[in-house]
Amino acid sequence: MVTKLFEEALGIEKPWYVTNLDFDPAKRLLTIEVDFEAGARFAAPDGEVAGTFGVYDTEIKQYRHLSFFQHDCILSVRVPRVMLPDGRTRVITPPWSGKLRGFTLLFEAFVLLLIRHGMTFADAAAMAHISPYKAQEIAIQYTEEAVAKRSLEDVTAIAVDETSRAKGHKYVSVIADAETHAVVDVQPGKDGDVLENFTQTLAAHGGAATAITDICMDMSPAFIAGAAKAFPDAVVTFDKFHVVYHASKAVDATRREERRTTSALVKTRWLFLKDHAKLTADERNAFKTLQAKHKTLRTLRAWLYKEWLREILDHKQPNLVAAILKHWCRCVMCSKITAMKDVVALIRRHWDGVIRWTRSRITNGFLEALHGLFQAAKRKARGYTNFRTIRAIIFLIAGKLDYTTVNPYCFLPT
Repeated sequence: MVTKLFEEALGIEKPWYVTNLDFDPAKRLLTIEVDFEAGARFAAPDGEVAGTFGVYDTEIKQYRHLSFFQHDCILSVRVPRVMLPDGRTRVITPPWSGKLRGFTLLFEAFVLLLIRHGMTFADAAAMAHISPYKAQEIAIQYTEEAVAKRSLEDVTAIAVDETSRAKGHKYVSVIADAETHAVVDVQPGKDGDVLENFTQTLAAHGGAATAITDICMDMSPAFIAGAAKAFPDAVVTFDKFHVVYHASKAVDATRREERRTTSALVKTRWLFLKDHAKLTADERNAFKTLQAKHKTLRTLRAWLYKEWLREILDHKQPNLVAAILKHWCRCVMCSKITAMKDVVALIRRHWDGVIRWTRSRITNGFLEALHGLFQAAKRKARGYTNFRTIRAIIFLIAGKLDYTTVNPYCFLPT
Protein backbone atom coordinates (compact mmCIF):
# COMPACT_ATOMS: atom_id res chain seq x y z
CA MET A 1 0.00 0.00 0.00
CA VAL A 2 2.81 2.41 0.90
CA THR A 3 4.77 1.58 -2.25
CA LYS A 4 1.64 2.21 -4.32
CA LEU A 5 1.27 5.61 -2.68
CA PHE A 6 4.84 6.51 -3.59
CA GLU A 7 4.31 5.30 -7.16
CA GLU A 8 1.40 7.69 -7.55
CA ALA A 9 3.24 10.55 -5.83
CA LEU A 10 6.30 10.08 -8.05
CA GLY A 11 4.25 9.60 -11.22
CA ILE A 12 5.81 6.18 -11.86
CA GLU A 13 3.87 4.16 -14.44
CA LYS A 14 4.06 0.67 -15.88
CA PRO A 15 6.28 -1.16 -16.56
CA TRP A 16 8.10 0.66 -13.72
CA TYR A 17 7.07 0.15 -10.10
CA VAL A 18 8.36 0.76 -6.55
CA THR A 19 9.72 -2.36 -4.90
CA ASN A 20 10.98 -1.11 -1.53
CA LEU A 21 11.49 1.94 0.71
CA ASP A 22 14.52 2.35 2.95
CA PHE A 23 14.65 5.26 5.41
CA ASP A 24 17.88 5.98 7.30
CA PRO A 25 17.24 8.61 10.05
CA ALA A 26 20.96 8.85 10.90
CA LYS A 27 21.86 9.80 7.32
CA ARG A 28 18.58 11.70 6.86
CA LEU A 29 18.10 9.75 3.64
CA LEU A 30 15.10 8.06 2.01
CA THR A 31 15.96 5.53 -0.69
CA ILE A 32 13.16 4.44 -3.03
CA GLU A 33 13.94 1.28 -4.98
CA VAL A 34 12.41 1.06 -8.45
CA ASP A 35 12.27 -1.93 -10.80
CA PHE A 36 10.46 -2.92 -14.02
CA GLU A 37 8.06 -5.77 -14.66
CA ALA A 38 9.42 -9.09 -15.82
CA GLY A 39 9.07 -9.56 -19.57
CA ALA A 40 8.82 -5.81 -20.23
CA ARG A 41 9.99 -4.60 -23.63
CA PHE A 42 11.46 -1.18 -24.35
CA ALA A 43 11.85 1.02 -27.41
CA ALA A 44 15.35 2.05 -28.48
CA PRO A 45 16.46 5.44 -27.07
CA ASP A 46 15.58 8.45 -29.27
CA GLY A 47 13.75 6.19 -31.72
CA GLU A 48 17.08 4.96 -33.10
CA VAL A 49 15.46 1.74 -34.33
CA ALA A 50 11.76 1.02 -34.76
CA GLY A 51 10.08 -1.54 -32.53
CA THR A 52 10.52 -2.77 -28.96
CA PHE A 53 13.19 -5.03 -27.57
CA GLY A 54 13.62 -7.43 -24.67
CA VAL A 55 16.03 -6.78 -21.82
CA TYR A 56 19.63 -7.88 -22.39
CA ASP A 57 20.94 -7.09 -18.89
CA THR A 58 20.53 -4.48 -16.13
CA GLU A 59 22.47 -2.14 -13.88
CA ILE A 60 21.60 -0.14 -10.77
CA LYS A 61 21.54 3.63 -11.16
CA GLN A 62 20.76 6.26 -8.55
CA TYR A 63 18.90 9.53 -9.14
CA ARG A 64 18.71 12.41 -6.68
CA HIS A 65 15.08 13.49 -6.26
CA LEU A 66 13.26 16.24 -4.39
CA SER A 67 13.64 16.08 -0.62
CA PHE A 68 11.23 14.00 1.45
CA PHE A 69 10.29 16.58 4.11
CA GLN A 70 13.71 17.59 5.50
CA HIS A 71 15.44 14.43 4.25
CA ASP A 72 17.31 13.78 1.01
CA CYS A 73 15.66 11.36 -1.38
CA ILE A 74 17.30 8.91 -3.79
CA LEU A 75 15.67 6.76 -6.47
CA SER A 76 17.65 3.52 -6.78
CA VAL A 77 16.60 2.12 -10.13
CA ARG A 78 17.32 -1.17 -11.87
CA VAL A 79 17.87 0.16 -15.38
CA PRO A 80 17.59 -2.24 -18.34
CA ARG A 81 19.84 -2.49 -21.36
CA VAL A 82 18.47 -3.78 -24.68
CA MET A 83 20.19 -5.34 -27.69
CA LEU A 84 19.32 -3.99 -31.12
CA PRO A 85 19.00 -6.28 -34.19
CA ASP A 86 22.50 -5.38 -35.35
CA GLY A 87 24.02 -6.49 -32.05
CA ARG A 88 24.52 -3.06 -30.49
CA THR A 89 23.34 -2.52 -26.91
CA ARG A 90 21.61 0.58 -25.58
CA VAL A 91 20.83 1.66 -22.00
CA ILE A 92 17.19 2.62 -21.50
CA THR A 93 16.71 6.06 -19.95
CA PRO A 94 13.87 6.16 -17.35
CA PRO A 95 11.24 8.84 -18.10
CA TRP A 96 12.11 10.80 -14.95
CA SER A 97 15.86 10.95 -15.70
CA GLY A 98 17.24 14.50 -15.81
CA LYS A 99 19.58 16.17 -18.27
CA LEU A 100 22.56 15.66 -15.98
CA ARG A 101 23.60 12.24 -14.81
CA GLY A 102 22.27 11.31 -11.37
CA PHE A 103 19.33 13.75 -11.09
CA THR A 104 15.61 13.56 -11.80
CA LEU A 105 13.84 16.13 -13.97
CA LEU A 106 11.90 17.44 -10.97
CA PHE A 107 15.07 17.93 -8.93
CA GLU A 108 16.77 19.84 -11.77
CA ALA A 109 13.68 22.02 -12.20
CA PHE A 110 13.84 22.84 -8.48
CA VAL A 111 17.53 23.84 -8.64
CA LEU A 112 16.89 25.96 -11.74
CA LEU A 113 13.99 27.66 -9.97
CA LEU A 114 16.27 28.69 -7.09
CA ILE A 115 18.84 30.16 -9.47
CA ARG A 116 16.21 31.98 -11.56
CA HIS A 117 14.98 33.60 -8.35
CA GLY A 118 18.38 35.22 -7.88
CA MET A 119 20.32 32.72 -5.78
CA THR A 120 24.00 32.23 -6.54
CA PHE A 121 25.13 28.78 -7.59
CA ALA A 122 26.65 28.28 -4.15
CA ASP A 123 23.45 29.26 -2.30
CA ALA A 124 21.23 27.10 -4.53
CA ALA A 125 23.63 24.18 -4.11
CA ALA A 126 23.63 24.57 -0.33
CA MET A 127 19.83 24.48 -0.24
CA ALA A 128 19.66 21.46 -2.55
CA HIS A 129 22.60 19.65 -0.86
CA ILE A 130 24.67 19.31 -4.04
CA SER A 131 27.94 20.68 -5.38
CA PRO A 132 27.96 24.31 -6.62
CA TYR A 133 29.48 23.03 -9.87
CA LYS A 134 26.47 20.76 -10.38
CA ALA A 135 24.07 23.67 -9.78
CA GLN A 136 26.05 25.77 -12.25
CA GLU A 137 26.00 23.03 -14.88
CA ILE A 138 22.23 22.59 -14.52
CA ALA A 139 21.69 26.31 -15.14
CA ILE A 140 24.08 26.40 -18.09
CA GLN A 141 22.85 23.25 -19.82
CA TYR A 142 19.17 24.13 -19.45
CA THR A 143 19.79 27.64 -20.72
CA GLU A 144 21.81 26.45 -23.71
CA GLU A 145 19.09 23.96 -24.69
CA ALA A 146 16.31 26.54 -24.26
CA VAL A 147 18.27 29.06 -26.36
CA ALA A 148 18.89 26.44 -29.05
CA LYS A 149 15.16 25.72 -29.34
CA ARG A 150 14.04 29.36 -29.54
CA SER A 151 12.84 30.91 -32.81
CA LEU A 152 14.02 34.37 -33.92
CA GLU A 153 11.94 34.58 -37.08
CA ASP A 154 9.85 37.48 -35.73
CA VAL A 155 12.79 39.70 -34.75
CA THR A 156 12.83 42.88 -36.85
CA ALA A 157 14.36 45.48 -34.51
CA ILE A 158 17.31 44.98 -32.19
CA ALA A 159 19.16 46.88 -29.47
CA VAL A 160 22.82 46.28 -28.76
CA ASP A 161 25.08 47.39 -25.91
CA GLU A 162 28.18 46.18 -24.10
CA THR A 163 28.80 45.48 -20.43
CA SER A 164 31.91 44.68 -18.42
CA ARG A 165 32.56 41.01 -17.73
CA ALA A 166 35.79 41.42 -15.72
CA LYS A 167 38.55 43.86 -14.89
CA GLY A 168 41.02 44.83 -17.59
CA HIS A 169 38.60 46.14 -20.23
CA LYS A 170 36.98 42.76 -20.83
CA TYR A 171 33.46 43.05 -22.21
CA VAL A 172 30.52 41.11 -23.59
CA SER A 173 27.98 42.51 -26.03
CA VAL A 174 24.29 41.89 -25.43
CA ILE A 175 21.78 41.94 -28.28
CA ALA A 176 18.06 42.09 -27.51
CA ASP A 177 14.76 42.22 -29.35
CA ALA A 178 13.85 45.91 -29.18
CA GLU A 179 10.13 45.11 -29.10
CA THR A 180 9.94 42.31 -26.53
CA HIS A 181 13.10 43.38 -24.60
CA ALA A 182 14.22 39.74 -24.54
CA VAL A 183 17.93 39.03 -24.90
CA VAL A 184 18.51 37.09 -28.12
CA ASP A 185 22.30 36.79 -28.19
CA VAL A 186 25.42 37.36 -26.09
CA GLN A 187 28.78 37.75 -27.82
CA PRO A 188 32.29 38.14 -26.40
CA GLY A 189 33.96 41.53 -26.92
CA LYS A 190 32.56 44.77 -28.26
CA ASP A 191 34.05 45.09 -31.72
CA GLY A 192 32.41 45.26 -35.14
CA ASP A 193 32.35 41.46 -35.51
CA VAL A 194 29.66 41.21 -32.83
CA LEU A 195 26.82 42.13 -35.19
CA GLU A 196 28.21 40.07 -38.05
CA ASN A 197 28.34 37.03 -35.75
CA PHE A 198 24.76 37.75 -34.73
CA THR A 199 23.62 37.29 -38.35
CA GLN A 200 24.74 33.67 -38.04
CA THR A 201 22.69 33.30 -34.84
CA LEU A 202 19.67 34.73 -36.66
CA ALA A 203 20.05 32.30 -39.56
CA ALA A 204 20.39 29.34 -37.17
CA HIS A 205 17.10 30.21 -35.44
CA GLY A 206 14.83 30.99 -38.37
CA GLY A 207 15.57 34.71 -38.62
CA ALA A 208 17.23 36.70 -41.39
CA ALA A 209 19.57 39.69 -41.51
CA THR A 210 17.38 41.22 -44.23
CA ALA A 211 14.41 41.22 -41.82
CA ILE A 212 16.15 43.62 -39.42
CA THR A 213 14.83 47.11 -40.12
CA ASP A 214 16.01 49.03 -37.04
CA ILE A 215 19.04 48.93 -34.75
CA CYS A 216 19.46 50.93 -31.55
CA MET A 217 22.98 51.34 -30.17
CA ASP A 218 25.39 53.78 -28.60
CA MET A 219 27.76 55.87 -30.72
CA SER A 220 30.54 53.30 -30.71
CA PRO A 221 32.44 53.46 -34.03
CA ALA A 222 32.87 49.67 -33.91
CA PHE A 223 29.13 49.02 -33.59
CA ILE A 224 28.32 51.59 -36.29
CA ALA A 225 30.76 49.97 -38.73
CA GLY A 226 29.52 46.50 -37.79
CA ALA A 227 25.89 47.48 -38.35
CA ALA A 228 26.65 48.96 -41.76
CA LYS A 229 28.34 45.72 -42.80
CA ALA A 230 25.98 43.16 -41.25
CA PHE A 231 22.66 45.00 -41.70
CA PRO A 232 23.11 47.44 -44.63
CA ASP A 233 19.33 47.90 -45.01
CA ALA A 234 18.65 48.65 -41.32
CA VAL A 235 18.20 52.18 -39.96
CA VAL A 236 20.29 53.11 -36.91
CA THR A 237 18.80 54.93 -33.92
CA PHE A 238 20.80 56.70 -31.23
CA ASP A 239 18.28 57.00 -28.43
CA LYS A 240 17.70 60.01 -26.21
CA PHE A 241 19.24 58.37 -23.18
CA HIS A 242 22.66 57.91 -24.77
CA VAL A 243 22.68 61.45 -26.12
CA VAL A 244 21.71 62.90 -22.74
CA TYR A 245 24.33 60.64 -21.11
CA HIS A 246 27.05 62.40 -23.09
CA ALA A 247 25.59 65.76 -22.08
CA SER A 248 25.66 64.67 -18.42
CA LYS A 249 29.33 63.75 -18.77
CA ALA A 250 29.96 67.24 -20.18
CA VAL A 251 28.21 68.80 -17.16
CA ASP A 252 30.36 66.76 -14.79
CA ALA A 253 33.54 67.64 -16.66
CA THR A 254 32.62 71.33 -16.49
CA ARG A 255 31.91 71.05 -12.76
CA ARG A 256 35.23 69.33 -12.09
CA GLU A 257 37.13 72.07 -13.87
CA GLU A 258 35.22 74.95 -12.28
CA ARG A 259 35.39 73.44 -8.79
CA ARG A 260 39.11 74.22 -8.69
CA THR A 261 38.32 77.91 -8.42
CA THR A 262 34.82 77.83 -6.90
CA SER A 263 34.40 76.32 -3.44
CA ALA A 264 30.60 76.42 -3.77
CA LEU A 265 30.79 73.44 -6.13
CA VAL A 266 32.49 71.15 -3.61
CA LYS A 267 30.37 68.02 -2.93
CA THR A 268 27.72 69.00 -5.49
CA ARG A 269 28.32 66.30 -8.09
CA TRP A 270 25.06 64.41 -7.62
CA LEU A 271 23.02 67.62 -7.55
CA PHE A 272 23.86 67.94 -11.25
CA LEU A 273 23.88 64.27 -12.27
CA LYS A 274 20.75 62.95 -10.54
CA ASP A 275 17.34 63.23 -12.14
CA HIS A 276 15.91 66.31 -10.41
CA ALA A 277 12.60 64.55 -9.92
CA LYS A 278 14.47 62.15 -7.62
CA LEU A 279 16.28 64.76 -5.53
CA THR A 280 15.44 64.84 -1.85
CA ALA A 281 13.95 68.01 -0.36
CA ASP A 282 17.33 68.99 1.12
CA GLU A 283 19.11 68.39 -2.20
CA ARG A 284 16.51 70.43 -4.05
CA ASN A 285 16.89 73.33 -1.61
CA ALA A 286 20.69 73.16 -1.90
CA PHE A 287 20.43 73.34 -5.69
CA LYS A 288 18.08 76.33 -5.57
CA THR A 289 20.44 78.11 -3.18
CA LEU A 290 23.33 77.46 -5.55
CA GLN A 291 21.32 78.85 -8.45
CA ALA A 292 20.37 81.98 -6.50
CA LYS A 293 23.86 82.80 -5.18
CA HIS A 294 26.02 81.78 -8.16
CA LYS A 295 24.06 82.57 -11.31
CA THR A 296 27.14 82.97 -13.49
CA LEU A 297 28.61 79.51 -12.95
CA ARG A 298 29.44 77.71 -16.20
CA THR A 299 28.37 74.46 -14.55
CA LEU A 300 24.84 75.78 -14.10
CA ARG A 301 24.79 76.91 -17.72
CA ALA A 302 25.97 73.44 -18.82
CA TRP A 303 23.26 71.83 -16.70
CA LEU A 304 20.61 74.04 -18.32
CA TYR A 305 21.84 73.03 -21.78
CA LYS A 306 21.58 69.37 -20.77
CA GLU A 307 18.01 69.78 -19.51
CA TRP A 308 17.09 71.73 -22.64
CA LEU A 309 18.49 68.89 -24.77
CA ARG A 310 16.41 66.37 -22.82
CA GLU A 311 13.24 68.41 -23.49
CA ILE A 312 14.05 68.72 -27.19
CA LEU A 313 14.39 64.95 -27.60
CA ASP A 314 11.06 64.38 -25.84
CA HIS A 315 9.23 65.82 -28.88
CA LYS A 316 7.93 63.43 -31.53
CA GLN A 317 7.89 65.71 -34.60
CA PRO A 318 11.14 65.10 -36.56
CA ASN A 319 11.10 68.47 -38.35
CA LEU A 320 10.49 70.35 -35.09
CA VAL A 321 13.20 68.41 -33.27
CA ALA A 322 15.68 69.04 -36.11
CA ALA A 323 14.99 72.78 -36.09
CA ILE A 324 15.21 73.21 -32.31
CA LEU A 325 18.26 70.94 -32.07
CA LYS A 326 20.09 73.04 -34.67
CA HIS A 327 19.30 76.13 -32.60
CA TRP A 328 20.54 74.35 -29.46
CA CYS A 329 23.81 73.50 -31.22
CA ARG A 330 24.32 77.13 -32.28
CA CYS A 331 23.68 78.38 -28.75
CA VAL A 332 26.17 75.92 -27.25
CA MET A 333 28.82 76.80 -29.83
CA CYS A 334 28.44 80.48 -28.89
CA SER A 335 28.99 79.69 -25.21
CA LYS A 336 32.25 79.17 -23.31
CA ILE A 337 31.43 75.60 -22.23
CA THR A 338 34.07 73.55 -24.01
CA ALA A 339 32.89 70.13 -22.84
CA MET A 340 29.35 70.75 -24.13
CA LYS A 341 30.76 71.81 -27.51
CA ASP A 342 32.14 68.29 -27.81
CA VAL A 343 28.58 67.02 -27.42
CA VAL A 344 27.51 69.26 -30.27
CA ALA A 345 30.24 67.77 -32.45
CA LEU A 346 29.09 64.27 -31.49
CA ILE A 347 25.45 65.02 -32.34
CA ARG A 348 26.38 66.57 -35.68
CA ARG A 349 28.45 63.51 -36.63
CA HIS A 350 25.51 61.23 -35.86
CA TRP A 351 22.69 63.59 -36.84
CA ASP A 352 20.46 61.16 -38.76
CA GLY A 353 20.56 58.55 -35.99
CA VAL A 354 19.73 61.12 -33.30
CA ILE A 355 16.77 62.49 -35.28
CA ARG A 356 15.66 58.94 -36.03
CA TRP A 357 14.84 58.56 -32.33
CA THR A 358 11.82 60.85 -32.75
CA ARG A 359 10.32 58.39 -35.24
CA SER A 360 11.38 54.94 -34.06
CA ARG A 361 11.35 55.53 -30.28
CA ILE A 362 13.56 52.43 -30.08
CA THR A 363 15.73 52.46 -26.98
CA ASN A 364 18.28 50.25 -25.33
CA GLY A 365 17.68 51.85 -21.96
CA PHE A 366 16.29 48.50 -20.81
CA LEU A 367 19.71 47.00 -21.59
CA GLU A 368 21.29 49.47 -19.17
CA ALA A 369 18.92 48.15 -16.50
CA LEU A 370 19.87 44.58 -17.47
CA HIS A 371 23.56 45.45 -17.13
CA GLY A 372 22.86 46.68 -13.60
CA LEU A 373 21.21 43.36 -12.72
CA PHE A 374 24.06 41.40 -14.26
CA GLN A 375 26.72 43.42 -12.44
CA ALA A 376 24.82 42.92 -9.17
CA ALA A 377 24.69 39.15 -9.78
CA LYS A 378 28.40 39.18 -10.65
CA ARG A 379 29.30 40.97 -7.43
CA LYS A 380 27.08 38.64 -5.42
CA ALA A 381 28.85 35.61 -6.88
CA ARG A 382 32.25 37.33 -6.59
CA GLY A 383 32.75 37.28 -10.33
CA TYR A 384 32.37 34.91 -13.28
CA THR A 385 35.47 33.83 -15.18
CA ASN A 386 33.95 31.66 -17.90
CA PHE A 387 32.11 33.20 -20.88
CA ARG A 388 29.74 30.22 -21.02
CA THR A 389 28.66 30.98 -17.46
CA ILE A 390 28.32 34.71 -18.11
CA ARG A 391 26.18 34.03 -21.18
CA ALA A 392 23.90 31.72 -19.19
CA ILE A 393 23.47 34.25 -16.37
CA ILE A 394 22.46 37.02 -18.79
CA PHE A 395 19.93 34.74 -20.49
CA LEU A 396 18.60 33.64 -17.09
CA ILE A 397 18.07 37.27 -16.12
CA ALA A 398 16.56 38.62 -19.33
CA GLY A 399 16.29 35.89 -21.96
CA LYS A 400 12.57 35.27 -21.33
CA LEU A 401 13.25 31.65 -22.26
CA ASP A 402 10.66 28.89 -22.27
CA TYR A 403 12.36 26.21 -20.17
CA THR A 404 9.38 23.86 -20.54
CA THR A 405 10.79 23.00 -23.98
CA VAL A 406 13.68 21.38 -22.07
CA ASN A 407 11.90 20.08 -18.97
CA PRO A 408 8.09 19.96 -18.61
CA TYR A 409 8.43 20.54 -14.85
CA CYS A 410 9.96 24.00 -15.39
CA PHE A 411 6.48 25.52 -15.52
CA LEU A 412 6.89 26.49 -11.86
CA PRO A 413 6.40 30.28 -11.48
CA THR A 414 9.48 32.53 -11.33
